[in-house]
Amino acid sequence: MFKSNPASTATGNLASGKASRPLAQSPLAMALKLALKISFAVSAVCGVAAHADDYADVNRLAKAGQLAEAMTKADHYLAGKPRDPQMRFIKGVIQTEAGKPVDAIATFTKITEDYPELPEPYNNLAVLYAGQSQFDKARAALEMAIRTNPSYATAHENLGDVYAKLASQAYSKALQLDGGNAGVQPKLALIRTLFAPDVKAQKPAAAPAAAVAAAPPTRPGPAAAAPAPAAVAAAPAASPAPSAKPAPAAAAAPATAPGNGDEKAVESAVQAWANAWAAKDMAVYLGSYASNFDTPGNQTRPAWEAERRSRIVGKSKISVKLSNVSVNIKGSSATAKFKQDYSADSLNVSSRKTLGLVKAGDRWVIVKESTGT
Repeated sequence: MFKSNPASTATGNLASGKASRPLAQSPLAMALKLALKISFAVSAVCGVAAHADDYADVNRLAKAGQLAEAMTKADHYLAGKPRDPQMRFIKGVIQTEAGKPVDAIATFTKITEDYPELPEPYNNLAVLYAGQSQFDKARAALEMAIRTNPSYATAHENLGDVYAKLASQAYSKALQLDGGNAGVQPKLALIRTLFAPDVKAQKPAAAPAAAVAAAPPTRPGPAAAAPAPAAVAAAPAASPAPSAKPAPAAAAAPATAPGNGDEKAVESAVQAWANAWAAKDMAVYLGSYASNFDTPGNQTRPAWEAERRSRIVGKSKISVKLSNVSVNIKGSSATAKFKQDYSADSLNVSSRKTLGLVKAGDRWVIVKESTGT
């Protein structure tokens, strides 16, 4: 279960001294770290320091386990200052503590839309998604957190845990399809030991070290709040020593052969991109694009993302259907061409589209997008 560490800053933070309710039964969900406060420059939100007492009052109620009272006070505050990111963030953590992951996801998602430069909300979304076994969404959210702040150590560690879980699922599927593959079982067994409860129990000394890990400030400014200590669960799953041992076996196991397997992977990546677009899942949608994506019109990446958010989130309903998908792969690059039928509210458009993709690790991500070709 998630545990937080007592801390305080001029702007306040939610720091519960007790274990929170579990988000799910998944060991991974209990291993990921939840950021319990947010750091930002005062210039971004007028008069943040003036409201430190309000944050402190809500924190005090939450620490005392009076979550309903804390939520009431937070809602009262937000009624007058609905865009305040600090109180909204605190509200999301209270919802998480109260065992309301759906509400917490909605709260953190809205913060990422209004303040995409803050990494902590993305991290907490990942923890919540992992608690629901939505590991692809968790991965995309963590990648956004890291893209926003490449020095965010907690997000890097959480991403490692998510990758380990995704690897476990892939190895399990491989065994299901080919039970005689002797090279898969040792890898699967190793990953499963990383998430075994007794492994965490054997590492009590790891918690204090992780407890002092802090998220760096997300914006510059003399009045920025102090960095945010991450909440710490039982000893994290990642462990460099065991992971070094299976390296020879992993090297001996052939990588996915080019051809039909890669084509299917590219098709799956393109379909996941379309599905995220239709679902208005901005974390997964934006995470489908590479960091060096060729943005249209010489836009900066933040400007392009802001434009995409405004175009997508504002729609009441979106449908994106792909047909006649053809994939051409050359080494680690791929081109996907297809017919796209797009509808949103009263708009209906059919067009040909081409996506250029590259392989990044075990994923295919978009580097170029064009219409009419």
